[in-house]
Amino acid sequence: MTEITRVPLRPIAKGSLTRLWLGVAAAVALAGGLAWAAAPHGVEVKVLAEGTGAAPGPDDVVFVKYVGKLASGEEFDRSRPLPPQLQGFIPEGMPVEMNQKGGMIAGFEEALKDVRKGGRYVWHIPADKAYGATPPPGAPIPPNADLVFDIEVTDILTRPDVERRAMMLQQMMQQQQQQQQGGGQTAPQSGAPRDPGAPQ
Repeated sequence: MTEITRVPLRPIAKGSLTRLWLGVAAAVALAGGLAWAAAPHGVEVKVLAEGTGAAPGPDDVVFVKYVGKLASGEEFDRSRPLPPQLQGFIPEGMPVEMNQKGGMIAGFEEALKDVRKGGRYVWHIPADKAYGATPPPGAPIPPNADLVFDIEVTDILTRPDVERRAMMLQQMMQQQQQQQQGGGQTAPQSGAPRDPGAPQ
């Protein structure tokens, strides 16, 4: 018969196992803390009013009223009111296309994906998701500034719907311009003689 070689094991000193596990836990905590500190932080969204309907899709246009502020509360930008001639054709607020590349800061684009029509939000956008070290020339935004946006979503429309409304608006404006150029004259009825110099 073959004999198995026995290896003598020394008993573990009292408290060694506890120290080993404490060391492992400290190493894991340190690694987790370093990973958290090195990771870019996302946009913080505070929902003031939930809104209704679905979130915008990649081919939608979101209309937003907004106020942009620095973390200190100093306002640097705001949406403009809708001119009276556009009321009824397009919703209030600035139109933002969902799939525009490079047209908005990363944090704004990230937060915009989860809005709803009628929703009101406050977005805290960290500098690395805003303008970082290079804000736009002449802007009142300092380098590496965190930004805060007060947002109200007035509507979410499909791009074809927005284009259709824009065409209707353009046609209406052309008709008004023609009427102004013609001095308010109406077109002659069919069969009536036409003035060759009159606008068609």
